[in-house]
Order: sequence, then C-alpha cells, then structure tokens
Amino acid sequence: MNKITTAVSNTLGDVGWVFYISVVIITAFVSAAALDPDSVEAIAQQVLELTARNVGWMYLLATSGFVLFIVFLALSKFGGIRLGPDNEQPDFSYNSWLAMIFSGGMGVGLVFWGVAEPMMHFNEPPLGLGQPRSAEAAQMGMRYAFFHWGFHQWANFTLVGLAIAYVRFRHNSRGLISETFRPLLGDRVDRGWGNVIDILAVVSTIFGVATTLGLGALQVNSGLARMGTLDYSVNSQFIILGALAALFIISAMTPLDKGIRYLSNANMILAAALLLYVLSFGPTAFIFGELTQTAGEYLGNIIEMSLVTTPYSSEHWVEQWTMFYWAWGLSWAPFVGSFIARISRGRTIREFITGVMVVPVALSMLWFSTFGGSAIHFELFQGVSVADAVAREAPAGLYVLLEQLPRGEIATMLAVALVSMFVVTSADSATFVLGMFSSKGVLNPTRFVRILWGSLQLLMASVLLLSGGLYGLRTVSIIAAFPFMLLMVLMAFSLHKDLAIEMRRRQEKEQLLHTRMEQWLMRESEREAERQMEEEIHPSAPESPQPVQESTSSDQGEPGDAAEKTG
Repeated sequence: MNKITTAVSNTLGDVGWVFYISVVIITAFVSAAALDPDSVEAIAQQVLELTARNVGWMYLLATSGFVLFIVFLALSKFGGIRLGPDNEQPDFSYNSWLAMIFSGGMGVGLVFWGVAEPMMHFNEPPLGLGQPRSAEAAQMGMRYAFFHWGFHQWANFTLVGLAIAYVRFRHNSRGLISETFRPLLGDRVDRGWGNVIDILAVVSTIFGVATTLGLGALQVNSGLARMGTLDYSVNSQFIILGALAALFIISAMTPLDKGIRYLSNANMILAAALLLYVLSFGPTAFIFGELTQTAGEYLGNIIEMSLVTTPYSSEHWVEQWTMFYWAWGLSWAPFVGSFIARISRGRTIREFITGVMVVPVALSMLWFSTFGGSAIHFELFQGVSVADAVAREAPAGLYVLLEQLPRGEIATMLAVALVSMFVVTSADSATFVLGMFSSKGVLNPTRFVRILWGSLQLLMASVLLLSGGLYGLRTVSIIAAFPFMLLMVLMAFSLHKDLAIEMRRRQEKEQLLHTRMEQWLMRESEREAERQMEEEIHPSAPESPQPVQESTSSDQGEPGDAAEKTG
C-alpha cells in the first residue's frame, strides 16, 4: 500500500483539491459535449443570451476600468517598485522577454484575425454604420480591429500578470491566483476560498486556451487546404489538433528557459519575416498611411467605443465582437498573466506595464495595418475579392492575400508554420501554468500533470469545434470568462492595497532613516558645541616661544672685526 501511495505521489506531485475538482469539471464537460454536442450547444446559447442581456455591460465597464487602473499604476509612485528584491536583475534579456510575451499572448489570434476581422467588418460594418463593402466600412473595420486588439485586451493580461509577479517575487509567495487575494482575505486563501479561486482560474484557462487551439486548427487547415495537402473539414481539424498537441506536450517536457524561450524567439523571427515580406511587396505607402490615420481614430474615439452597449436596438454586434474579445482576453488572463509573471522577475512595475501593454499594442496595430490594410487595398483598388473568401471561410483571407504577392506559395507555407508554432507556444505555456495552478504553485509540475493538462486542452478544443465551430468557440469563451471577470475586479483592489502597504513601509523606512540621520547630526552638533565650550572654560596654555639661537657667524664676527678688536 505504501508503495502505491509513493508511486501516486511521485506521479502527481503535490496536488490537492484544486487538481481533482478541476479535472472532474473539465472531464464532465468534455464527456457531455462529446456524447450530445447539439444539447450542449443549445444550453450554451441560452446561457450566452442570458449573460449578454443582463450583465453584458459589465464586461465593457470592467475591462475599461482595468485599462485606467494599469495606466494609474504606471504613472504613479508605484511604478518604481521592482518585482523582486530592490537589487534583483531580470532573468531574460529585453528582446527575449518581449518575444515570449507576444508569443504567449495573442500570437495565434493576430494571425487568424489579421485579415479576417477587417474583412468581416468590411462585409458587415460595425453597428450598421456605413454601407457594406464601402470605403467607410473598411475604415470602421480597421478602427474596431485596432480597438479589439488594443489596450483593453492587453490590460487583462497586465493586471493578472502584475498581481501574480508582485506576490510571487516581492513576497516570495506561491505563484497562484489565490495568493493575489491575501491582502483582502488574509489566511483564508490557504483554505476554501483560495481553492475556489484557483479552480475558477483553471477552468477559465482551459476554455480560453481551447478557443485558441480551435482557431489555430482552423487557420492551419485552411492553409493546408490552399496548398492541396488536406481538405477543409472537421476531421482534418481533429488531425491537426492531434499533431499540434503532440508537439506542445513534447515542448512542455523541456525546461522553461529552453523550450518556450527558443520557440518564442523562432516565432518572432518568422512573424517579423512574414510582416516584412508583406510590407515590402504589398502596398507599403497605403499601409503606413492607414496605420497613421487609424491609430488617430482609435485614440480619438476610444472612450465611445469602450462603452457602446446598444440598449435601444436589437443589434447583437457588440455581443458577437467586443464582448467576445473581452471575454476571450479575460479567460486567457489567468494563464497568460501567470506565464508573463513567471518570466518577469526583476522588472519594475513601470517597465512591466510598458512591455506587456504598450509594446504589444503597437505591434498589433502594425500587424493589422499590414495584413488587414493590404487586404482592403486589394479589395478596393485592385478588384481582388478577399471579402468573398472570408465570407465563405474566415481563415482563408490571409492566404488569398498572400497569393497576390510574389512567391505567395512560399509565404503561405511560412504562415502555416507560424500559426502552428504560435499554437504550440501558447498551449505549452498553458500546460505549464495549469500544472502550476493545480500543484499548489510549484514552479515545475510533474511530467504526468503536464501531459494530463495538455491532453485535456486537446479534448476540450475538439469538442468545441464539434459542437459549433467558430461560433461555439466564441460562445463558450464569453460564458466561461464571467466568474473570473468578477475575481479580477477584486484582484485590482487587492493589488492596490498591497502596493499601498508597500509604499507605507518604504515611507516609514525612509522616515526612520531620516530621523536617525537627524539624530546623528544633532549628536555631532552637540559634541562640537561641548568641545568649544570646554575650550572656552579651560583654554589650553599657549606654547612657550623657542629661544632664538644666534648664528655662528654672529658669534665669531667677520674676520675684519676680529682684527679690529685685537688692535
């Protein structure tokens, strides 16, 4: 019996209720969706409608609040606090750090939606503004693409990542979501409430990553179909998911500073190559003009776009797009935030915010202007029907665009490789984080635990594709994100409280040092005054003058004088 217990312990590691309950919940959902996908889809649709109708506004308000909170932290006195001891140095170079952030963040989504979203808005203008397939529709589509991939999206990752990194490296706590609530809940995070929080984080992460895996499978399948390798079908997508799962599980077995780091750097090289290729051979002047104009429109209209809810109409556009994106980002936040926290030791809060929210947003804008802007240019000015291709099959737009450029077949293969590597990197990161969440925060979960979570991600993505395709992925993301959104609101309050305590300690320490310095200076001044007073009362005796000794020449006189005396 002891041998069995020891074997199980060695296999699972230090797991607890979070692991067992999360596995049961995910397994139950996967089983139900596999046995009766139609019923699961119908129930999910009803829950989605209920959520959107009654609390949809909360997604918009909460995400906008996160943006304001992060900006406040960056500009405030908290920005100089380091994630670790005050003399801590970062574990990774700045370039490698940014590469891992971008790859572990929304790399798959950018490749999938880079052409698809602007062209879908081009076909059906946002909120019914403008005529379909008009220049106005194209302009609105690009503006909302910038908005959906801008500061709001990355603020979710920044908040969670910053909260975890702070408690992990500043307080040397476990790398768990529940630990970020210790300033509010105290020791209760070590018991029931902490387990509930971590279970919600695990479930939210599984659904969010499954959405990404599904999108990646659709994108890879579309590219392979254009190349004549596989037909575009659910069966092909299952095959692709299996192959990608095998790759990311193998990668998850390697140390973090090797597997994910090397993959992330390779991702950035491939992404930069594809970006430069389209910039060089596409409508370069149009791309930069579009980037400049749309960035201005996005920044000028960001408040209005952030709070649009359409309460006076039956319009479902906000639900289908903005709510989906915010929910997707919220469901991704536990794993992306935890992964970013893991690689951000030694950064200051201001540096962290710049690297996680500002730089990726700038890169996202450039990406959408390059790919989405090029697609619009070919559609409006060269008669290439990218919009029709996207209407038939959303992922196909990217490949139709690449086919208009020199050596487009090579670019298509590069795009397929890029999205595959982004999927592997994202799922690899998620596997590591899920293992950490379910193993009481250990930084190196056991191999079995990582393989199990990798397999459950694969199964979840498969049943979501089976029960609704792209729309099913959207629906589940919105539903699964709601509980974690509420937790993130509390997380922001908890983080601010923790930072305020830190600043008070710093101020008290500085005040103590200042007081001690003043006391030392005062003591030195008093000693100096005492010495001066002592000298006034008991002046020291003046030194006796030394007798002046006459020189030898004076004693002897000059020779003439001696002769004179003799005479």
